[in-house]
Amino acid sequence: MNQKRFIKTKVATSLSLILGATALPAISAEEVSQAEDSVEVITVTGMRSSIKESTRLKRDASGVVDAISAEDIGKFPDTNLAESLQRITGVSIDRDNGEGSKVTVRGFGPDYNMVTLNGRTMPASSLPGGGGVSNSRAFEFSNLASDAVKSVSVYKTGRANTATGGIGAVINIVTGKPLDNPGTHVSVGAKALIDTSNRVGNDVTPELSGLFSWTDDEEKFGASLSINSQKRDSSTSGAFVNEWRTSLYDGTIPQAASDIQLINEPDIGQVYSMPSDLRYFISDQERERTNAQLTLQFRPVEALTATLDYTYSKQDTFQARAEQSIWMDVYKTSLGFDDQISTTPVDFNEERRDQAPRDLGLALQELNQVNENDSIGLNIQYDVNDYFTLTFDGHSSSAESAPDASYGSWVNTGLGANIVAGQSVDYSKEYPIMHVDFDDCDERRGLNCNGILDQDDVGTSILDMRASSQKTEIDEFRVIGAYQFEEGSIEFGIESRSMESHSIQSLTRHTMGNWGIENPGELPDNYLTPIDFTSEINDFDKSGAFNQGFTGSASQVGEWAAGAYGFDFIANGAAATNRTIKEDITAAFFQLDLAGELGGRPYNISAGLRFESTDITSSANVALPNAVAWEGNQDFNVRFGEGMQDFSAKAGYDHILPSFDFDIEVIDNVVTRFSFSKTIARPTYDQLSAAAADVSGPSAPTTLPGAQLGTASSGDPGLVPLESDNIDLSAEWYFDDTSYVSIGYYEKRVSNFAGRQPVVENVYGLRDATAGPRAQAAMLALAELGEELTDSNLFAMVAATENNVDYFSMPAEQFEVDYDVMPNSDDPLMDFTVTKFVNNKEAKINGFEIAVQHFFGETGFGIQANYTTVSGDVGFDNNADPKITQFALVGLSDTANLVLMYEKDNFQARLAYNWRDDFLNSQARYINEPAYTEEYAQIDFNVAYQVNENMSVFIEGINITGEDTRIHGRTAVQLWNLAEQEARYAIGARYTF
Repeated sequence: MNQKRFIKTKVATSLSLILGATALPAISAEEVSQAEDSVEVITVTGMRSSIKESTRLKRDASGVVDAISAEDIGKFPDTNLAESLQRITGVSIDRDNGEGSKVTVRGFGPDYNMVTLNGRTMPASSLPGGGGVSNSRAFEFSNLASDAVKSVSVYKTGRANTATGGIGAVINIVTGKPLDNPGTHVSVGAKALIDTSNRVGNDVTPELSGLFSWTDDEEKFGASLSINSQKRDSSTSGAFVNEWRTSLYDGTIPQAASDIQLINEPDIGQVYSMPSDLRYFISDQERERTNAQLTLQFRPVEALTATLDYTYSKQDTFQARAEQSIWMDVYKTSLGFDDQISTTPVDFNEERRDQAPRDLGLALQELNQVNENDSIGLNIQYDVNDYFTLTFDGHSSSAESAPDASYGSWVNTGLGANIVAGQSVDYSKEYPIMHVDFDDCDERRGLNCNGILDQDDVGTSILDMRASSQKTEIDEFRVIGAYQFEEGSIEFGIESRSMESHSIQSLTRHTMGNWGIENPGELPDNYLTPIDFTSEINDFDKSGAFNQGFTGSASQVGEWAAGAYGFDFIANGAAATNRTIKEDITAAFFQLDLAGELGGRPYNISAGLRFESTDITSSANVALPNAVAWEGNQDFNVRFGEGMQDFSAKAGYDHILPSFDFDIEVIDNVVTRFSFSKTIARPTYDQLSAAAADVSGPSAPTTLPGAQLGTASSGDPGLVPLESDNIDLSAEWYFDDTSYVSIGYYEKRVSNFAGRQPVVENVYGLRDATAGPRAQAAMLALAELGEELTDSNLFAMVAATENNVDYFSMPAEQFEVDYDVMPNSDDPLMDFTVTKFVNNKEAKINGFEIAVQHFFGETGFGIQANYTTVSGDVGFDNNADPKITQFALVGLSDTANLVLMYEKDNFQARLAYNWRDDFLNSQARYINEPAYTEEYAQIDFNVAYQVNENMSVFIEGINITGEDTRIHGRTAVQLWNLAEQEARYAIGARYTF
């Protein structure tokens, strides 16, 4: 049988080591296995030994814990820790550019899981694509290589001595320490990374790593240094839609031709969605990642150990992106709807008729940012006597994401070619098929009429630059006391944690050739490279798609445009977001662990209580928007003045968080567990914002039918954390030291979810130029002239009247080039749909976890398999009125893993299959529209051969079948995003001295 034992000698040293590595109660990977008179250090070597160690961690832990242990330092087989964690029961991951990024546990997304490094709370910072501001608390695992990592444990049940913030789980990363592995050890490794998706960079890029660990002969001093440097070049291509505009059918289609044909017309009152556009894209990315960790230890006497460690990571990311797009406009001539209850025009057709050809969008974009993490910590462990240990642990850590170019973190250089005389899309296919009626001969456009799309047809439009940054800092210290006695232990402590997160976002906009692409052929020769956008699509039917476009450098075009149009190519716009969130947390805890026998069977009880007090300060200093400029038919730009305004608010809350774990070995090697705990997770940063942000204009003139109001968001610093009452029941049969079968049930009853409450109201006194006297007069004038009321004609008439220009003197598109319409005091206040957050939702999540692990005797073959179900009682109703804001649980999906292993003599192999079912990832992708990530499965492998005692060689494969990702809306045909991905491989060697 397996019973935890508490002894009176040497145990204080072992406990202090554990407490120094982590404040978590479960045993770390470097925990010692104790006997009466000696401490035996477990040495982890091969793959089977690694699994034996992680099995021991799971069996001996209080509560529900799963772990991964490295075969040896630096031998995690995956690209980063997120990809390793996905093998654990109940853990699934988000991927960015095909690589593991963030972690979801039991249906709770990245914001609701706490990540700690050696028990210390880690700050998080990352910027979303497109130059947005980060609102997330989620830790970005792609910043962190795995070379210095000894083990990773996932604690699924709450504990009193664990830092709060993780409802799904607390994920603790444990690094190696020199005094735990005495002597001198040197290890160097090299990989050749082969990314088969790469298009323009290097197909083969290097990864170099090294580890040095040393202790003196007396084991009083120790030092270790690990370094990892990796470069990766990759590409992806696909398609996306910006907006699905959903409403209830009233018998009319906005901006339809008078003779429109409706096939399978929706019923009156039926939910239907209209697309705003279709865009193809190609993205090339360069990523350089550097990690380093330095650890110094000093043990002058056996009872005292001091550890100073410094962890650093840096990730430079550059992304060049090109798009080919059409934007839906007027004269919808034929719409063929599908048979879904929430219906979609899968056969979508528009003509230009008497209007000149409009632009084919050919935007170029660049993302250029750097992420840096710093953490320095001091841990002092003192064994007062054989029974009592005191531990002090403090650290100061920061995570920063910042622009890495003069144009900020992101630039969008608008380009276009006025060659679209008509457009249509077949949305019924997984990869929507875009059709364009090509016309470069219309005299009103003045193109070269050679029948092909070339650089002479292309001109500039609008240049946008965003400068976004986020820096999060955490200062934390803990004082922990632990007293051992014959039947168990008492642990108590106090903790102080201060967090400050500062986010900035600005937008700088310059007009180049304007929305109408007024200067075709203006770019210098060879600035653009023709490309077939569908040439990179291999996994989907693309037959018949219009595929002509260009790649190029957004910054090169931007630099040229700055000189040509007289502006500075520098992101120096007013800060639309300048937000600081501060949290000061004070906590105290008490935990009692007991071991004994009940009916002759060994049991363990752990009961604890944590008190925590939190003070919040939310402040913002933002440039106030002073106008929503009407720049074209559907084009609006929020402009800012020079005035700044401060917003500030304070709040606070207290929590008492109990925890209880009980396990008993009911028969030999069969352990049953019961756990109850109360945990919390704090609101995201945008939910705590003190000022309205993300202000954007309407989708069309608000006087026209079907127009969506502009949007804004507003937080509430007084929001309280989510609170979860958690119950776990499980049974585990350990029939060998590397073999077990387990089944568990979990339930989480969560309250205080921050529901989205939309309110139609004005913000910052902004006015609506599309609904005032000028717009009303223009509507009457168009009616008198017999002109159709479209957004383009309405804009042209307002601009013509305001500037004393004959309406018929130029095409409507030329008015968009020459004029902007600014609101004035006669215009009414503009209404916005302002999303506010309120603690008004609760939900229940439950499910089962089933796992099996076994090595088949001495054959060398082994298997790991697990399956997790996740169910929630709040889902999204795809057929509900789109004006109703819905609350729904996101991230809920079943997951499964199957790993086949072989280890014999000097040969190791692993084949891993990971599957995640489809799930709701957002209930507000656009206004109130849902987004579902489709089912995804991936196969990876790792093969290694130990050439001799010092040298090993290996080959790895990630996503070897090239699985793709796809996200859709209310139905599968409502594509949000599709990204085609390819396999990547690594060939490498490691030499250990």
